[in-house]
Amino acid sequence: MGSFSLMHWVIVLLVVMLLFGGGRISGLMGDVAKGIKSFKKGMADDDDVATPAKPATRLEGHRVPEQDTTAATEEKTKA
Repeated sequence: MGSFSLMHWVIVLLVVMLLFGGGRISGLMGDVAKGIKSFKKGMADDDDVATPAKPATRLEGHRVPEQDTTAATEEKTKA
Protein backbone atom coordinates (compact mmCIF):
# COMPACT_ATOMS: atom_id res chain seq x y z
CA MET A 1 0.00 0.00 0.00
CA GLY A 2 3.02 2.27 -0.41
CA SER A 3 3.74 3.74 -3.83
CA PHE A 4 1.83 3.62 -7.07
CA SER A 5 3.17 1.87 -10.15
CA LEU A 6 3.35 3.35 -13.62
CA MET A 7 0.09 1.62 -14.61
CA HIS A 8 -1.77 3.32 -11.75
CA TRP A 9 -0.63 6.76 -12.95
CA VAL A 10 -1.59 5.97 -16.56
CA ILE A 11 -5.08 4.95 -15.46
CA VAL A 12 -5.46 8.09 -13.33
CA LEU A 13 -4.32 10.23 -16.28
CA LEU A 14 -6.83 8.54 -18.61
CA VAL A 15 -9.67 9.11 -16.13
CA VAL A 16 -8.75 12.78 -15.78
CA MET A 17 -8.62 13.15 -19.58
CA LEU A 18 -12.04 11.53 -19.89
CA LEU A 19 -13.57 13.76 -17.22
CA PHE A 20 -12.13 17.09 -18.32
CA GLY A 21 -11.24 16.51 -21.96
CA GLY A 22 -8.04 17.52 -23.72
CA GLY A 23 -9.31 20.98 -24.74
CA ARG A 24 -10.12 22.09 -21.23
CA ILE A 25 -6.75 20.99 -19.87
CA SER A 26 -4.79 22.75 -22.64
CA GLY A 27 -6.93 25.88 -22.20
CA LEU A 28 -6.29 25.80 -18.47
CA MET A 29 -2.54 25.47 -19.01
CA GLY A 30 -2.66 28.38 -21.48
CA ASP A 31 -4.40 30.53 -18.87
CA VAL A 32 -1.75 29.59 -16.31
CA ALA A 33 1.00 30.59 -18.77
CA LYS A 34 -0.68 33.96 -19.45
CA GLY A 35 -0.94 34.58 -15.72
CA ILE A 36 2.75 33.86 -15.20
CA LYS A 37 3.71 36.16 -18.10
CA SER A 38 1.58 39.03 -16.79
CA PHE A 39 3.02 38.53 -13.30
CA LYS A 40 6.58 38.75 -14.65
CA LYS A 41 5.65 41.84 -16.67
CA GLY A 42 4.15 43.45 -13.57
CA MET A 43 7.29 42.72 -11.57
CA ALA A 44 9.43 44.28 -14.31
CA ASP A 45 7.19 47.37 -14.39
CA ASP A 46 7.55 47.76 -10.62
CA ASP A 47 11.33 47.91 -11.00
CA ASP A 48 11.02 50.74 -13.54
CA VAL A 49 8.66 52.73 -11.31
CA ALA A 50 10.90 52.36 -8.26
CA THR A 51 13.40 54.99 -9.48
CA PRO A 52 13.99 57.63 -6.80
CA ALA A 53 12.34 61.00 -7.17
CA LYS A 54 14.19 64.30 -7.29
CA PRO A 55 15.10 65.66 -3.88
CA ALA A 56 13.17 68.68 -2.72
CA THR A 57 14.92 71.99 -3.41
CA ARG A 58 12.68 74.02 -1.14
CA LEU A 59 11.81 73.42 2.49
CA GLU A 60 8.65 74.62 4.13
CA GLY A 61 9.12 78.17 5.36
CA HIS A 62 12.56 78.61 3.75
CA ARG A 63 13.38 80.29 0.46
CA VAL A 64 15.94 79.06 -1.99
CA PRO A 65 17.59 82.13 -3.62
CA GLU A 66 18.08 80.72 -7.14
CA GLN A 67 14.44 79.65 -7.38
CA ASP A 68 13.16 82.99 -6.10
CA THR A 69 15.18 84.98 -8.65
CA THR A 70 14.00 82.86 -11.57
CA ALA A 71 10.40 83.06 -10.39
CA ALA A 72 10.68 86.83 -10.03
CA THR A 73 12.10 87.28 -13.55
CA GLU A 74 9.37 85.06 -15.02
CA GLU A 75 6.68 87.17 -13.32
CA LYS A 76 8.26 90.37 -14.66
CA THR A 77 8.37 89.01 -18.23
CA LYS A 78 4.73 87.91 -18.06
CA ALA A 79 3.54 91.31 -16.84
